[in-house]
Amino acid sequence: MDMRVVTPEATLRIHHVFVATRRRQRYFEPFASACAAARAFTDPRALGDARLLAWVLMPDHAHWLLQTGPRDGISQVVQRMKARSGRAVNRLRGEKRPVWASSWEDRTLGPDEDAKSVARFIVRNPMRAGLVRTVADYPFWDAAWF
Repeated sequence: MDMRVVTPEATLRIHHVFVATRRRQRYFEPFASACAAARAFTDPRALGDARLLAWVLMPDHAHWLLQTGPRDGISQVVQRMKARSGRAVNRLRGEKRPVWASSWEDRTLGPDEDAKSVARFIVRNPMRAGLVRTVADYPFWDAAWF
């Protein structure tokens, strides 16, 4: 069964976004910091009219599979997600320094790409990094299909 997210509006796109922490610092190793960041970037206020289809938060980076809506562009959505999660982590740590690197990577999925396959790749990140043996053992991920 084809699990691509299909929309009738040509302006809606699915993006695989990679964001790293500033200087690749491991801001999300403390459990509380990872929880704060995950809550912030999954908040509907951060997403606007975008849908977060899949995500994983690693100690020093995150992958997001985002479907943009007709109103907000990918840059607006990513900046809100980074800002909200950065503020949440800084509040917890009592700091005011940038959490995320200023740059980020975005790859728009093509019409023949299966979003579910990309989501599977994203959520398996902790296994490839050797952090856990199975995805079920890692707490900081989610996907619309799993």
